[in-house]
Amino acid sequence: MKIKENLYNKRIISIDALRGITIFVMIFVNELESVKNVPQWMKHMPADADAMTFVDLVFPAFLFIVGMSVPFAFNARLLKRDSTRTIWTHTFKRALALIIIGVFMVNAEYGYDASKMIITPAFWALLAYSMPIPIWNKYSKDFPLWLKNTLLYGGILVLIILYFLYVQDTGEIGMTPKWWGILGLIGWAYLFTVVYYWFVNGKLWAMIFFLVVCVAANSINLIEGSILQQYSWLNFIAGHLTHASLVTAGVIISLLFFDRKIPLKINWPVIFFAILFFVTGYFLRPYFGISKIKGTPSWTMFSAAICTVLFYFLYWLMEIKKQTEWSDFFMPAAANPLLIYILPGIIYYFNLAFKIEIIPDYFREGLPGIIWSLLFSTIMLLVMKICNKYKIQLHL
Repeated sequence: MKIKENLYNKRIISIDALRGITIFVMIFVNELESVKNVPQWMKHMPADADAMTFVDLVFPAFLFIVGMSVPFAFNARLLKRDSTRTIWTHTFKRALALIIIGVFMVNAEYGYDASKMIITPAFWALLAYSMPIPIWNKYSKDFPLWLKNTLLYGGILVLIILYFLYVQDTGEIGMTPKWWGILGLIGWAYLFTVVYYWFVNGKLWAMIFFLVVCVAANSINLIEGSILQQYSWLNFIAGHLTHASLVTAGVIISLLFFDRKIPLKINWPVIFFAILFFVTGYFLRPYFGISKIKGTPSWTMFSAAICTVLFYFLYWLMEIKKQTEWSDFFMPAAANPLLIYILPGIIYYFNLAFKIEIIPDYFREGLPGIIWSLLFSTIMLLVMKICNKYKIQLHL
């Protein structure tokens, strides 16, 4: 793969800001999920609703941001003269890590027989959520090597043991990917997209073609009795191409913005694609509807359009107008996205395992619940600021 000579090679704060905002909203809506009597527009829409809320946009936004970062990640490694083997090893390890963490999280939620497990499901889940920290922590160069290896390989050993301690509700030992979990879906979508990106040398026209393929596969896969549904491996690929379409859309927008010698005052190609995403979603809606749960092409394309518009606004505000101070609030999350994603789960299962009640039921309903969810999200950002200060950062 060739180095992209025209690709912007400095930190782009607007991408970080979009990532930080997305993660903040993600923590908010995840906490809000257990709150009763809140408006429907603050919840995921039902599968057959033919509609979406801002909550249904959070996952696509994260996929979109993953895609926006792909050209910079590859270019940075090529500029460092990393070998092909090094790049591919890193890529597969990152995807595999996301998939593994996702599967453990899913199995922590349901599908176990608590009466047959040696440890309680809550304590099992607490360990499963906690082990990514010692395994994937970004240790400083002066951190003792023996202690690093102890934590790293000790964490891996614990995950292996947890696999064999898990008893399914069918009585079988070991976990199954009931579904891949949010992180697992991100891992698969990332893997499909970057493999293709590498083989086509990150060419813009080739990524546009791949997006068309993703949307077409997604659409055909939703047609009852289609050939993709008749073969499990085709159904598997098409299912993950659904989410790969959002990663690919992010790659395309990133290239249109930053793979050029001179930035455009008005980026008409980006505006064109925002409209194209919307129009595609509009014309496919009568056939498949809008549904995050079903993963319809209208949901992915409307999400891509909204993410493009949001990023364009942030780009204008932060890169052109230089209004960046306000984003400091969100940046701790942008710098440590994986840790802030798993930390609420650690807190939840810790409380469950040791039967600790911190939040009164009053804060699990209506307006107090909404206020608590906002407060909790803010607390998580402050915790991330402390973690970042003391070099507790997960790096896949």
